This record gives sequence, structure tokens and C-alpha cells, in this order.
Amino acid sequence: MTDLSGKTVVITGGSGVLGTSMCHALAEAGASIVILARTLEKTTALANDLHKTYGIKALGLAADVLDEDALRAAAKQVQERFGKVDILINGAGGNYPEAITTPQRSFFEIPKEALQWVFNLNLIGAILPTQVFGQMMVEAGNGVILNVSSMASVRPLTRVVAYSAAKNAINNFTQWLAVHMAQEYSPDIRVNAIAPGFLVADQNRALLLNPDGSLTKRGQAIIDHTPMGRFGEPDDLIGTLMWLVSDASRFVTGIVVPVDGGFSAFGGV
Repeated sequence: MTDLSGKTVVITGGSGVLGTSMCHALAEAGASIVILARTLEKTTALANDLHKTYGIKALGLAADVLDEDALRAAAKQVQERFGKVDILINGAGGNYPEAITTPQRSFFEIPKEALQWVFNLNLIGAILPTQVFGQMMVEAGNGVILNVSSMASVRPLTRVVAYSAAKNAINNFTQWLAVHMAQEYSPDIRVNAIAPGFLVADQNRALLLNPDGSLTKRGQAIIDHTPMGRFGEPDDLIGTLMWLVSDASRFVTGIVVPVDGGFSAFGGV
């Protein structure tokens, strides 16, 4: 039921750490892949790798998720080459250093521009691609939209005020859109989200690990509150990803699935 042969997937932020892992899994399942990111060199290199490794059709495009004109230009290329979009994964996201509280920066000193940057990328950066590529699904009468949330949306984390709030907004948007698509357009358009737990990546490495690889105080606190006792790996998301984008979950819409090693279930005692 997780065979994706004949399906076309568009993934924003597709050349990042999580996006690359997802692209490989989707390609292995037989899907054609369209990778969107800001840097054409990275998306093209990944597309070539996917084609060479799995023999599938792959296309790398440069498009900022906040640039509606660039998204529509990308959609036109997708339509011309593949004729449809079956699956949209809103994987673009991230945090901004100045939107985080620190011993040197209190909550009251976080600049509005930093807050806006985080909300734009994580929330608007999911809504705009959904408007562009979701329209193609409406015309076809079917499709799957998968948003990438975060454990910060379920259990708000200290210091990351804007990111936690923006990802919580993604959860709300996911539920709203699931109902809207099913009631207004087609019950065969499903919308869900995946909420990764703590994975070590470039944007949070310094928060979780010391230069020698040992845990920071924050990293240790996370491990202490993760029943499985480790950080996640990108491939830990793949099983849930394949379930949510395939017919294996054909009666599932409007949910946010945590993949967090039990972090969200643990009360601390």
C-alpha cells in the first residue's frame, strides 16, 4: 500500500537534511520527485542523484517558499513535465538566532523583524505552496498534503518563543485545511502533519552538543525527558512519512503525528 509508482511529489526544503532523507525514501517507493529550495545547485544535484540511484524522474528547482511568483513558475514547470501533483510536502522551515531568548537577550528585546521572519518561513512558507500546488489537487479531485511540524508545537520549549508558536500554528492550519479540503472540494484530498522530536542538525547542534560531542545542559535535559533515551535520526521519520502520504492512511486526515521517542508522552516523573 506504500507503493508510490506513478505519483508525483513536490517537496519544499527538499535539499535539507530531513528533506533529502524523505526524497530518497519517496524515490525508492517509485515516486517522481520535484525538489524545491532556494539554491538551484543543491536541488539539481539531489535530483540527479535520485534519478541515477533509483531510475525515477526527478526535477530540482529554485524557489523561495515566500515568493508566490517563483512558486507559480515552478508549478508551471511541474505541470508541463509531470502533468499533476499527487503529494505536497511542506518541509521548508527553521529558526532565527535573534528570535531566541538568551542570557544576553530577554524576551522583551526580541526584535519584531526576527519574530516576523520565523512566522513567515514556517507558517506563510507552508500556506503559499499549499495555495499554489493544492489548486492542482483540487482540479484533479485528489491528493495528499503533509506539513512538517515540530515537537516544539506540542510542548512549547524554553527560549524558542517564535518557533514554538509558529509550529503550533502549523498544527492548527493542518486541521483547518483537512476539513476545508474535504468539505469544500474533495474527501480524497487529505492533509496531515508530522512532528519530529529532537534531531541534531546544523541549526540546533550548538544548543544540544558541545564542541567535543558531549551533551550540553539543554541536550541532557532533552535526553532525560525522552523515554527512548536518544536523539532521533532523519530515517526515523520515514515509516510515518510513507504511511501518511500513501493509501495506507487513506482514511486519515487532520492529524499531527509525533515521532519523538516518547518525549510528548513523558511527564517528567
